[in-house]
Amino acid sequence: MIDIRKLKELIRLMSANDLVEMDLRDKDEQVTIRRPHLSAAPQVVHHTPVAGSQHIPPPSANLTSAASAANASAAPDADEGLVRIESPMVGTFYASPTPEKPAFVAVGGSVGPSSVVCLIEAMKIFNEINAGVTGSISRILVKSGDPVEFGQVLFLVKPS
Repeated sequence: MIDIRKLKELIRLMSANDLVEMDLRDKDEQVTIRRPHLSAAPQVVHHTPVAGSQHIPPPSANLTSAASAANASAAPDADEGLVRIESPMVGTFYASPTPEKPAFVAVGGSVGPSSVVCLIEAMKIFNEINAGVTGSISRILVKSGDPVEFGQVLFLVKPS
């Protein structure tokens, strides 16, 4: 079975090196990781045990089910027209650079494409997440210290 830590590291390396697809195989299993486009989060597309090995459930079901549930609950009709800022990785969400400093953004605050909106810690590396859009923060959907999944909606922004 593929070690989840190794899978996370592969996804981090994909993002860091702007890779679009990675296909790995060994004698027991196969995993393909694909990003639909460079700004999207990497996703595990399929995971197939090789003939003769025991059945291994696809990790994509575990990695994306929480993100799907979060996206479904965070998308009521009132949120139409708002731009989603999604987590590009699995990790821990931090609203501020340190516990004693103020949050990067607050509801009603203005952001630009390069504005840092949060940090996500993955594998002991703190990754700055940029807004990628110009507008004002309409909703913050996670709390500092919460675990986040790939594609989980973190913020909703009213574009300007």
